[in-house]
Amino acid sequence: MGFVILSTAKAVGYRLLQPQQWPHVICDFVVHGFSRGYQTMTLKEAKQRIEKLKTLISRYRYEYHVLDKQTISDAALDSLKHELYALEQKFPEFITTDSPTQRVGGKTLAKFQKIKHTTRMLSMEDVFTPIEFQDWISRIRKLLGIQDIELFCMPKLDGLAVSLVYENGLLMHAATRGDGQNGEDVTQNVRTIESVPLKLTTLKNIDLPTRVEIRGEIFFPLNAFEKTNKRLAKEGKPLLANPRNAAAGSIRQLDSSITASRPLAFVAWDLIVEMNQKTMDEEWKILRDIGFRPVPESRICVNIADAHAQWSFLQKIREKLDYWIDGMVARVNDNSIYEQLGVVGKTPRGLIAWKFPAEEATTIVKQIQWFVGRTGALTPVALVEPTWIGGTTVQHASLHNLDEIQRLDVREGDSVILFKAGDIIPKIKNVLKELRPRNATSVKPPTLCPVCGSKIERKKGEVAMYCTNKRCFSQDKEAILHAARAFGIDGIGPQTIAALLEQKIINRPSDLFSIQPDDLLVVEGFADLSSKKLVEEIQTHKEILLANFLLSLGIRNVGEQTAIDLANAFGSLGKIVSATLEKLESVEGVGGIVAKSVKEFFSEQRNIDLLSEYERVGVKIKHENKGTNSGVFYGKIFVVTGTLEALSRDEAKNKIREAGGKSAGSVSSKTDFVVVGANPGSKLEDANRLGVKTLSEKQFLDMLGE
Repeated sequence: MGFVILSTAKAVGYRLLQPQQWPHVICDFVVHGFSRGYQTMTLKEAKQRIEKLKTLISRYRYEYHVLDKQTISDAALDSLKHELYALEQKFPEFITTDSPTQRVGGKTLAKFQKIKHTTRMLSMEDVFTPIEFQDWISRIRKLLGIQDIELFCMPKLDGLAVSLVYENGLLMHAATRGDGQNGEDVTQNVRTIESVPLKLTTLKNIDLPTRVEIRGEIFFPLNAFEKTNKRLAKEGKPLLANPRNAAAGSIRQLDSSITASRPLAFVAWDLIVEMNQKTMDEEWKILRDIGFRPVPESRICVNIADAHAQWSFLQKIREKLDYWIDGMVARVNDNSIYEQLGVVGKTPRGLIAWKFPAEEATTIVKQIQWFVGRTGALTPVALVEPTWIGGTTVQHASLHNLDEIQRLDVREGDSVILFKAGDIIPKIKNVLKELRPRNATSVKPPTLCPVCGSKIERKKGEVAMYCTNKRCFSQDKEAILHAARAFGIDGIGPQTIAALLEQKIINRPSDLFSIQPDDLLVVEGFADLSSKKLVEEIQTHKEILLANFLLSLGIRNVGEQTAIDLANAFGSLGKIVSATLEKLESVEGVGGIVAKSVKEFFSEQRNIDLLSEYERVGVKIKHENKGTNSGVFYGKIFVVTGTLEALSRDEAKNKIREAGGKSAGSVSSKTDFVVVGANPGSKLEDANRLGVKTLSEKQFLDMLGE
């Protein structure tokens, strides 16, 4: 009979209901059936049964939320809670505040009351670079007069800080940080969070003080956040903006039933009571023993290098976690030393937050310079005050072209917001015009090449401006660098190429294969061994696929995928050189503009001479077809953005092509899928705007069958 009762209760969805709703929805026999079973139960027996149920449910809560171990199914646990609820309805004199049935049920508040913190809730100093972290350690060493400092390092959760006060083991008050001295009383809402114990446990016979204060973070688990938004979308309700805001907003609901409908979680990070803990590490063990889950992924770090490694580790795994973190908290592990260091203003000296690299930062534009690329196109670049962003110190920001400068209305002296996503070059997001200096003037486009002084032209229908000198030094340098990368040659960068050009050792890309070790001895930084190594590296890359060779030529508008399309369509360099404009346009993926660029390139004698020089120095072009007319991705166009975990971007692109697909460099309405890694850039925004389907790396590999 009992089995039928519980199964029927589940069938009508009792897990979605609040305790006060159960009697109104669940069939009569759920409550009254239990009641009939308890009609002969004495008060003593009822009290004992209620206490046993509360203890058992509390134990399962501890195992699930603290130990990450589920020893009973959700359905079975709900059945126990139902039995407890039914008993309490029959014997209301035994209802206590620590009962699991009392997590929800408070009246809607008119406003939040203020609570004064017995011990001030302090904030933390933020640092952003390894140097700033080193400076913090140095200050502590100087103050203490010691070198060896053990640190306790933990992830910095991006949630809402709260303080929980227990008296005689029972949760009495929960308050937000507020101004550090006074917070808001959110007890009624915090009681709805399953990972917050209503009564402290004493698994190891710990002698609990009368008053215990716990501080920690309330957050919205990411999986639960996604499920909640899906539910809200189905119900036609507004979606939650993000987990951080949703957690804070949920706790500040005057109606606790709204909070209860959102599966928030809590982790502890401080114990504000003396329980013989000598270190923060010992404090973590006590927190577990009394019923809390301390911040996970925390550990002792014995020195700066160890702490740096932990910071890097947390940054690496942050995308895999079920909660947002934005840095690492480092605290002196020894509590006596921590207390000795004291407090400066609102921040303890022995505690610091080492934030992860910001993707946005403000800086000042010192100058706008123009650089000449391999095709002669001029690109404006903002020289900015050095600023730390995305894990590196940034001194330059891309401005793309004159139209972008005019769109942003950026001027020298302007304060600007930079943004950086993944490994993309930082860009200017917008200008803080309120901070513009009086002497700031609009940027005027150059009329002469900043490198060779030749005339600048802007072709009809194009945004870019070009240097008209085909042998401009900057164009030669960029063309040779571009070719070296296409051939896969390592160990030769822009400074080396510039030096080789200045010394007249090379003049064009094919000259790389004529370099001898002795030639390099006149270049700064090269000796006998390094010269021989670079020449060997160059000579081992004389064989190249047709698609890569086409890419190396630097033909305007011909990128990686277009080069592959041309190689697959024609099969040999000779056929591409002699192809008519109509024949070029007929290749799938090659439009009129690209076809015209290819035809113009091979119509210039200096480019035909370059091909002859490549042949003379022994470069061999492999005329193999890299494409396939079958495969799971046949006919599909992909774009890869962000940092992938199992594959590099090039590996992902190769897998796309091997499976019959195409890899494009930008998102358009023709794109079928965008593969999204960590820290994606504007391509993800383009995909969302155009309604292009996005894939995680796992989904991408699943489609490949890997």
